[in-house]
Amino acid sequence: MLRQALLAATVSGVALLSAGAALAQTDVESAGVDDIVVTAQRRSENIREVPFAVTALNTQTLQEISAGGADILSLSGRVPSLQLESSNGRYAPRFYIRGLGNVDFDFTASQPVSVVLDDVVLESVYLKGFPLFDVQQLEVLRGPQGTLFGRNTPAGVVKIDTVKPSDAFTGFGSLTYGNLGSTRTEAAVTLPASDTLQVRGAILWNHRDDWVNNAYNPSFADANDDDLGGFDDLAARVHVAWTPTDRLSTLLTLQARDYDGTGTMNRANALTKGSNELNGNFDRDTVYYDGGRNNFQKQQTTSQSLRVAYDFGPATLTGIVGSYQGWSQGDGDIDGGVASAATTASYKTPFNSETGTLSSDLLQNTYELRLASNDDARLGWQIGAFYWDERINLVSGTFNGVGGLQPTRVTDITQKSDSWSVFGQGSYRVTEALKVTAGLRYTDDNRDYQGRIVTGTGAGGTGAVSVGDEQVSWDVSALYEVNDSLNLFARVAKGYRGPSIQGRNLPVLTTADSETVMSYETGFKARLWDGRARLNGTAYAYEVSDMQFTAIGGADNSNRLINADKGEGYGLELDGDIDLGAGFSLSAGAAWNHTEIKDGDLLVAICGSNCTVTDPIVTVGATRRANVDGNPFPQAPEYTANLTLNYVLPLGDDTEFFASTDWAMQKDFNLFLYESVEFMVDTNFEGGLRAGWRDLNKGLEAAAYVRNLTDEENVIGAIDFNNLTAFVNEPRTYGVQLTKRF
Repeated sequence: MLRQALLAATVSGVALLSAGAALAQTDVESAGVDDIVVTAQRRSENIREVPFAVTALNTQTLQEISAGGADILSLSGRVPSLQLESSNGRYAPRFYIRGLGNVDFDFTASQPVSVVLDDVVLESVYLKGFPLFDVQQLEVLRGPQGTLFGRNTPAGVVKIDTVKPSDAFTGFGSLTYGNLGSTRTEAAVTLPASDTLQVRGAILWNHRDDWVNNAYNPSFADANDDDLGGFDDLAARVHVAWTPTDRLSTLLTLQARDYDGTGTMNRANALTKGSNELNGNFDRDTVYYDGGRNNFQKQQTTSQSLRVAYDFGPATLTGIVGSYQGWSQGDGDIDGGVASAATTASYKTPFNSETGTLSSDLLQNTYELRLASNDDARLGWQIGAFYWDERINLVSGTFNGVGGLQPTRVTDITQKSDSWSVFGQGSYRVTEALKVTAGLRYTDDNRDYQGRIVTGTGAGGTGAVSVGDEQVSWDVSALYEVNDSLNLFARVAKGYRGPSIQGRNLPVLTTADSETVMSYETGFKARLWDGRARLNGTAYAYEVSDMQFTAIGGADNSNRLINADKGEGYGLELDGDIDLGAGFSLSAGAAWNHTEIKDGDLLVAICGSNCTVTDPIVTVGATRRANVDGNPFPQAPEYTANLTLNYVLPLGDDTEFFASTDWAMQKDFNLFLYESVEFMVDTNFEGGLRAGWRDLNKGLEAAAYVRNLTDEENVIGAIDFNNLTAFVNEPRTYGVQLTKRF
């Protein structure tokens, strides 16, 4: 009953937003909702002036959902049509927008959702898990963004802007302590050294104790203590802003991260054939691993970027140079159980599977030059050029699965990639009410792969392949101001994702051709209820040609790239805010996303054992395969919804009591390309609660929080080649938080 009640509350909240124009409230005063300024088109503008769907999350929202130590995966469902998941723990998240994403768990995989941090693209999945701290605003740009943000953005962009230095001495310190030994410490300060030089420094330490017991007690586990689930994540950032003249400004940014923790915890036999519900074998606090050395993970990243802008008067020339370096290591008991266990043991698996990263080294460099008009004339424009190159060396190991330290098979691969492009965008105000925008980008992509089997089966074997392509992406949009409260928009865009290579499992080496997306969307952006409500709505449809998919698993632990003839998606999105008065405010969003694979000849491998496949089965040689024509895209929820209700009660003397509750839901999605009863998720949802006291004059705040309030056990992924193994969301966390701002 609780689940149904919470879902009903979410739907009711969205309905309330839709009815905002018809509501009347005359007995209380209301402050209204603030305008939101975004940089979705590489210039600051009111979100209502952007001719496509974009949603912004502010600092407060991000701090609340991360209070219990959560990572970037906590964004999943917080924005309409946004989905995140990972089988790589806390450092390699996978993003999906409107159903478009990539389930490939390899570090060399490409994604159709780009992450841009402080104007520098984080191309590799390896980098996209950089922790969120001291963030000013996060924007989710839905739909192809191929003109201004380039390659690999046919689904959209997650754009993150951190707090920059200013000419005021400001800062904050925050300390959070909770169950599971969770401690999160975040601090930042801006130091105005002079009229022309300012520095902003920020640091985050995120810690959790081990809280999961490896009850099999192998030699690498502590028989008397917990072994998994803990982490230490230390990250820091320094911005140095120098403005020697009114026309010239520079920003130097240095970042570093050192992470040591537990990877994804696979749970053997957590599902039962014929059911997608977690069974009695699942225990949050217990696993049984004979390999994987407790699924350890380590990652270190550093980065440097320099942004220089010169204002010529009519236009500003901006140059951005960025570099990221990274290293990681990890291991995992992939089967999630023990092959040598008794037949009756709940953690018995058909065979052992243990793989890991012995070493990975990443180097990414980006260079961008952009010239943009300054004035607010009828014609606005920007032109630019962009270059990106990346080198990743990945040494992978397969182990005996029972604790052996020396790998039985080692694969060493190196992938070099580069891309250059030129782009331009122009907007013209046809009338005071109508503005038309058009953009064009030419991109040239290349990838080169070299791999070899160092030891084990097939030792001495090598593989090499190169792929490349040239594409033109574009968009045309119109924004019409009906009145001061309502804007209408329409947009047509072509997006592009470059060709991909997958060679993790030599001698199997697969490639995928480029995919292109034609997208159509129309919608409205409105201020309602005398400025006390905001409501945005979008209807969209897209078609993907030569759609890239990754076929995961089957009978073995492998990834294979394939191209489907076509894929299609269409849906509706709503999001908005209401100031309800009497201290209450409500934010909510919802989306319906329909996706469908369109390829009558596309066959993929199915589960190795125990699952109930509902697709047509075709036997190819001695292998059974599923025809996935008509299936939805993997990890593409048909329905998503989110709701946040805030309350503030003034207490006098600039003090106040506050409380907020937030909920997010994803409903009806497949974990794999094929459909099976066990690997289809019905409904996942999570909620949180935070309440406390603040003194606005002194900048003090004390709060208590609970994340995953109802302790939901949501299946977010599975392993299909060995047994019915699943992995789940974070447990319930709770604690207290103290913050001082100045």
